[in-house]
Amino acid sequence: MTVPLLWWVAPGPYQVAFSTRHGGVSEGPYASLNLGVLTRDRPENAHENRRRLCDAVGADAELLSMNRQVHAATVNRAAAGERGREGDGLWTDEPNVPMLKLTADCLPVVLARRNGTPALALLHVGRLGLLAGVVEAGVAALGGGDLAAAVGPGIGPCCYEVGDEISDAYRARFGAAAVHGRNLDLWAVAERVLGDAGVGSVERIDVCTACNDDFFSHRRERGVTGRQGVIGYVT
Repeated sequence: MTVPLLWWVAPGPYQVAFSTRHGGVSEGPYASLNLGVLTRDRPENAHENRRRLCDAVGADAELLSMNRQVHAATVNRAAAGERGREGDGLWTDEPNVPMLKLTADCLPVVLARRNGTPALALLHVGRLGLLAGVVEAGVAALGGGDLAAAVGPGIGPCCYEVGDEISDAYRARFGAAAVHGRNLDLWAVAERVLGDAGVGSVERIDVCTACNDDFFSHRRERGVTGRQGVIGYVT
């Protein structure tokens, strides 16, 4: 089965793609390309789905690097085949080490170095991670310089209603434009934070995962759902 992908034409020797929920072997609420093993899906299904995703982008699944995501600001250097370290970001300048970050409404964000030694960072960016500084940590991991970014599918301001604690924190830090009524605009805030951190080019894929059935959504499915993600590596 074909694995449909949203490709980012990254500025350098990189392969980067955002997955949808299609093209895998999982069933029920996890149908079909669920990439998360910390769900109630069968782990062997998620592993097969990850293998299919790696094949689709020309990566070696045995070398796939992942983290245990905790909604914080830690960005680790990717190690080939390592899966268990806590963190919400991975980066590498080593060729052919594929990295994968998982999402189900949070934003998948990619940073690519456009000058000097090629280097790539993948970030899992949610409302807590944005406040904690995961974007700034990703920029720092790449050493600043001439960077470009892509912001992939995530829950949009159309659907992301939040409580007073979060909305007040975002208004206080990012201004009134961060919240529309009771709805948080993660897309706009992520773009602003990237720009403030010195990223010269930011591309957004403004697809709301809660609105679009082609993606898993923790909010829409009330927690019983799979995970899509962003995969990337230096070629």
